[in-house]
Amino acid sequence: MYVTAEHLRDHVIRPTLKYLGKWTPASESFLLNAAIDGPDLGIFSPRNEGLGLFNITAAQHRDLWDRYLAFNPDIASRVRGLASQRAFLSDPDSELQTNLSYCTAIAWLMYQRSGLMLEEQAPQGQLARA
Repeated sequence: MYVTAEHLRDHVIRPTLKYLGKWTPASESFLLNAAIDGPDLGIFSPRNEGLGLFNITAAQHRDLWDRYLAFNPDIASRVRGLASQRAFLSDPDSELQTNLSYCTAIAWLMYQRSGLMLEEQAPQGQLARA
C-alpha cells in the first residue's frame, strides 16, 4: 500500500488532532515531519527501534499510559476510543503498528508531555523547552 504525505496529513493526522481538540497548523506539521523525518528531539525512538509510524517503543507506550494517561481520564478515554476493542486488550502495543490514528494520538501526547513548544508557541519561531 502506498500512502502519500498528503494522504497521511489529510486522512490521519489532521482528523486525529481534531478529535483530540489539539489541531493547529503547527501541530499538524510537527507530526507530519515526525512521521517522515523522525526528528531527534528526545521524544521518539531512533528509526527501527520503536513501533509504528513514529517509532514508539513498548516501554514508552506503557509509560505514557501509566504515568500520564492514568491521571488524565478524559484524554485517556478519547485515546482508548481510537483503539480496536479486542486487539487493544490482548496486545496494546500492536495498535502502534496497525492503527494509524491511535499511533498518531499517542505520538501527540508524548510530544505534549515532553514540554516542548511548537513554533507558534515558542519565542523566535523555534521549538523550545517550556
